[in-house]
Amino acid sequence: MSNVTTKLSKEAGEMTITVHGRFTYDVHKDFRDAYERVDPSQLRFVVDLAYTEYMDSAALGMLLLLRERAGGDQAQIKLINCSKELLQLIKLTNFHSLFEIA
Repeated sequence: MSNVTTKLSKEAGEMTITVHGRFTYDVHKDFRDAYERVDPSQLRFVVDLAYTEYMDSAALGMLLLLRERAGGDQAQIKLINCSKELLQLIKLTNFHSLFEIA
């Protein structure tokens, strides 16, 4: 079973990507496959971290690749359900200036 699940809502123009367990290099293929099979310019992305227990620098890199693929500065990507620890990492790395945090 993959640690990455997706939910596509064409009506809302939104794809939710949920990462379960450890968000590390081990899930890079599944994470990339999640957004590469759709036209990212037509969607907003939500990365749900409710079930993410750990995130490393590879995960941060994957988020940057998603942002680049989805339009860079014009990308609409929201990180939701961040634990206190993940939120600290996001703020420490200044990712809160690149992604919407909810």
